[in-house]
Amino acid sequence: MLKNLRSFFKRVAHRATRKAISWLPRQQRFEVFRSFADCNPNPSRRLVLKIAETRDELEECFKLLHDAYVESGFMKPDPSGMRVTIYHALPTTTTLCAKYDGQVVGTISLIRESALGVPLQKIFDLTGVREKEGQVAEVSALAVHRDFRKTGGSILFPLMKFMYEYCTTFFDTRHLVIAVNPSHIEMYESLLFFQRLSANVVENYDFVNGAPAVGATLDLWEAPEIFRKHYESKPARRNLHAYFTQIKLPNIEFPNRRFFTTNDPVLTPDLIDYFFNVRTNTFRNLSDRKKVLLHTIYDLPEYRAILPELPSTSKGIPVRKHERFSVKCPAKLVLSNDEGSQEIPIEVIEVSRYGFQARTTKPLPLNIWFDTVVQLGHSDVSHIRALALRGHNEGANEYYGFSLGEPDLLWRKFVSALYHSKTYMDLDTPTRFLH
Repeated sequence: MLKNLRSFFKRVAHRATRKAISWLPRQQRFEVFRSFADCNPNPSRRLVLKIAETRDELEECFKLLHDAYVESGFMKPDPSGMRVTIYHALPTTTTLCAKYDGQVVGTISLIRESALGVPLQKIFDLTGVREKEGQVAEVSALAVHRDFRKTGGSILFPLMKFMYEYCTTFFDTRHLVIAVNPSHIEMYESLLFFQRLSANVVENYDFVNGAPAVGATLDLWEAPEIFRKHYESKPARRNLHAYFTQIKLPNIEFPNRRFFTTNDPVLTPDLIDYFFNVRTNTFRNLSDRKKVLLHTIYDLPEYRAILPELPSTSKGIPVRKHERFSVKCPAKLVLSNDEGSQEIPIEVIEVSRYGFQARTTKPLPLNIWFDTVVQLGHSDVSHIRALALRGHNEGANEYYGFSLGEPDLLWRKFVSALYHSKTYMDLDTPTRFLH
C-alpha cells in the first residue's frame, strides 16, 4: 500500500513539474531540459551496444519496437508481434541495439537515403536539406524497453551516443532527419538541437498509424560546435558535448571492416525471406514500383527466389539508379610533368568495376590521366590509372567522375566482393569473389 502511494505521489509531482516547465518561455524551458540530462560516462559493463546482425537480435529489436509502437498507438498489433517495414530490408539501413545481460532493451534504425528515399519524405520537404552537401539518413524505429524508460536515460543516452559515432565515423552521414510525435519534439530540439523542417504539425502520418508528426533535422558537421557552446561548462554528467565527441564508451562494439565501406548490410537471403515473407507480409504488400526497386537493389541470383514477383507492367516503371557501392576511401592523384610531380588529395566516395566518383577541394583538369593511389582499407592500397571525365561543384567541394585504365588485382578483388557479397562480413575475404 505504502509503495503504491509513493508511486502515485511521484507521478503527480512529475506531472506538476512538467506543467510548470511548459509555462516557461521557450529558451528557458530548453535550458531546464538540458539541466536534466544525465549521461553516465561509465555505464555498466552489462550493457553492450552493437549492430543487430543475427536473427535473434533482429527479432528482439522488431518485437521491442512493435510493443512500444502498439502501446503508443503508432501501429495496430501485428500477428507476428513485430514491426517490420520495407526500409528494414535495405542494405543502406542499419539497426542498432542495446543489450543488457544479453537481452535487447533498446533499438534504433538509421535509414540512409537510397532508391526508396526515406519514410518522412512523403510528408516533409527535404529540398533544403538535400541542397547542402552530404548524405541524409532518417533516425527511425526508436524503442526502449519499459523497464528502462525511467532510469534517467541509462539506455537512451548510450544508444544516442552510438548513433552519433556510427553516423559520423562509419555511415558517412551529414544530415539526420526525424519525424516524431509533437509531444517528443522538444527533447530533440533542446538536447540535440534538431531544427524543425517546417512550422506545421502533420496531423496524419500514415507511417505511424495516422499519428501527428513533426519533422526536424540535425547537421552533424555543425553539431560539435553547437554542443560545445551549450554544454562545455556543465558538470561531467550533464556535458553532452564531451559525451558525444570526446568520451569513448567501451560498451560500444563497432563493425570490424576490412575496407572503408559505408554500409553494414546483415541480411542474407534466408534472413530476408524469414522476416519479410514468412513472419510478415511486408513484401506482399509492396507497391509495384517498390517491388521493381527491390530487384534493382538485390540484383544477385541468390535473392531472386525470395523477392516479390515482378509485376507484368514493370517495364513501364521508371527506375532511379541505385548507388550500391558507397565508400569513403582517402586517395591521392599524382600528376607528373617536365617540372616534376604534384600530389592532389581526394576522397573516393563511390566505386564500380571501371570507375569511381571522388570529391576534392581543388578543381582538376579534365581528360588527363593520373597515377592514383587509393587506400581501400587499413592494409589495402590500390595503384591505378584514372582519367577525370566530368565534374561539378557542391559547396566547398568539387566532385569528379573518373574512368579507370586496367585496374590492379586489389581493385578487382574489392569491387568484385562488393558486387557479390551479401553482408558486410563477406568483405573480409574478397579473393573468393574474384573470377
